[in-house]
Amino acid sequence: MPQPVIDIRGTSRTYGEGPPALADVNLTVWPGESVAVLGPSGSGKSTLLNLIAGLDRPSAGSVTVDGLRVDRLGEAGSAKYRRARIGMVFQFFNLLDDLTVTDNVLLPARLAGVPRAEARRRAAELLAHLGIDRHTAAYPGTLSGGERQRVAVARALMNRPALLLADEPTGALDTASGDDVRELLTGLNADGQTILLVTHDLRLAEACASRTIELVDGRIVRDTATAAVAR
Repeated sequence: MPQPVIDIRGTSRTYGEGPPALADVNLTVWPGESVAVLGPSGSGKSTLLNLIAGLDRPSAGSVTVDGLRVDRLGEAGSAKYRRARIGMVFQFFNLLDDLTVTDNVLLPARLAGVPRAEARRRAAELLAHLGIDRHTAAYPGTLSGGERQRVAVARALMNRPALLLADEPTGALDTASGDDVRELLTGLNADGQTILLVTHDLRLAEACASRTIELVDGRIVRDTATAAVAR
């Protein structure tokens, strides 16, 4: 039986004397699943994402991703983990405007020490697969929002991560570009990519997610299969 991509056990996170941002959360995500995390502002969505990404540590419990205890990693280990095992897509793309599309996509491979020729082959493959190979020499500022998010997804997939984390990936996009990104994520999941996305976009969750998790006051109050399972 395959091991889970995400295995969170009894995990809580508190800050100071206030109520917990996360309270005794248990969550398992299996290979090939696409899970949407929903909830109002302050529900713990960003805290959960940061714990999975190794950007924060739990106050109690464990966070295991792709067989690695993320909560036990130091700063250098966390950085290596993010390079090698996860890809991250953000609401505002986080592309470097002074680098071309190709150089933005190549950046994770360069940080990971991937040989130059191999990295360039991988970048070309991703850009073609995501339909943006005509923009290889362009700069991000000349692209539409949907195109920039495609570049960000290509960069996130560069090192073949076990898990793709997407934080409000349609939040800064117009309707047409949002539809474009929804189709992109749906296609990636259909190809077998495991995805966890945090979103307020119900259309995105309904289109892309095989499960929907709802957080309220740091607790999972709902964990249900979605219609996307039958797709």
